[in-house]
Amino acid sequence: MDYRLSVATVQESPRRVTYVVHVQDGILPRTAIDEIAARMRERLDARGEISAEVVVVQGFSKSTLRLFGSPYSVSLVRAAMFNASLSWRPLESFSSI
Repeated sequence: MDYRLSVATVQESPRRVTYVVHVQDGILPRTAIDEIAARMRERLDARGEISAEVVVVQGFSKSTLRLFGSPYSVSLVRAAMFNASLSWRPLESFSSI
């Protein structure tokens, strides 16, 4: 199935970046979220970013918003979202997950 995804980054330090993938099409099961995160990590590994963190965000409002990833990365992304410091862009060529 194809999902509409967008991506943003949270720059923690000059060498540490957390990638944030937002699922725009709805609420997905945990297996689909894990697959999206794994595919994003594979894509980053191919670019040479071996230790990049990935957080998957899904939901439409504050009450349905859920973040998946390591607790530290999730807290960084939550703070960035609260401060409105994320710039979303479409995630191209990332279908058939």
